[in-house]
Amino acid sequence: MNQLTARLPAGGRTSRAGAKLPLKAGVAAVAVGALIAAAIGNHLAAERTEGRNPPAGRFVTVDGVRLHYQERGHGPTLVLIHGNGVSSEDYVLSGLFDALAQGHRVIAFDRPGFGYSARPRNRSWTAQHQARLLLEAMTALDVPEAVLVAHSWGTLVAMQAALTAPDRVRGLVLMSGYYWPTARLDVPLLGGPAIPGLGDVMRFTASPLLGRLMTPLVLKQMFSPAEVPDHFRRGFASDMSLRPSQLRATAADTARMPLEAGKLAGRLKAVAGPVLILSGDGDRIVSCEHQSRRLARELPGGEIQVVEGAGHMLHHIRPQAVAEAVAGFLRQIAFDPDRAGPRADPEPRRLPEPLPLPLPA
Repeated sequence: MNQLTARLPAGGRTSRAGAKLPLKAGVAAVAVGALIAAAIGNHLAAERTEGRNPPAGRFVTVDGVRLHYQERGHGPTLVLIHGNGVSSEDYVLSGLFDALAQGHRVIAFDRPGFGYSARPRNRSWTAQHQARLLLEAMTALDVPEAVLVAHSWGTLVAMQAALTAPDRVRGLVLMSGYYWPTARLDVPLLGGPAIPGLGDVMRFTASPLLGRLMTPLVLKQMFSPAEVPDHFRRGFASDMSLRPSQLRATAADTARMPLEAGKLAGRLKAVAGPVLILSGDGDRIVSCEHQSRRLARELPGGEIQVVEGAGHMLHHIRPQAVAEAVAGFLRQIAFDPDRAGPRADPEPRRLPEPLPLPLPA
């Protein structure tokens, strides 16, 4: 009797614990099923997005990487390098691409992982590696030299290209750039999808949804103090930026940004050639005073033009002013179709003439 009494409580406890096991297994199965369903849904959504926004340009494969690029115009070559989270289409949408194509050959690449360019996982994608890849792409497209026009994260790539091959970079136009490392809130907030393993789960499940929820706030910060312009609201395909593949590239570049700026900071004075620095005085993403103005003070040959009332996306907010500044810079360095080489007696800086092409307001 004592043996039976001793066994009964133990048997009861085993029964209750055993009842919990199927419950936990069921919850886990539901969670896994939800993740799988979300991953399939986001994959299909990405395919639909690409169907609505097919590649607008052509492709070139260099070093085993397939790069998408857009090209227009004839004459000396300008290479446009976009910032983080967007693609070459950003320059087209702003109107700057067509404006600069008047009298010049303009090539805008999708950086690796953005737009329709590949980003293989088996290699490093530092700013220097991206710069070398773009230089190889220029060679493949028969571009011996070019002026590089870059925005935001793209300025790191442009400056690395100038350091790597100064004989191939005639000049730099750097817009809203980040040149010295600072503490940034966007690194922990947006860098998650770049974490190996966990990041893959995030970008196929929760990150696209979170991205859609955060997009209005992100755009407000990017354009502030100005409003997001109508042409951008109508034309920006935000779902292209929320595809799992591009989320990985955006997160990785976000996480690397302070490190990349730190590596570059000690080499800035080695950047040869003329440099035009453009910045909005209201930029809330990177400080005009602590980044662009400081670069103009420390960089040999650097010249700065500050666009009043503009934020980080100054080429969308004041496209005409940006286009005219670039046109004046190109004339200053004698980079125009009517001249075969540098002037023997460069003319002093003068106000650029307006470009005739209407640009978005």
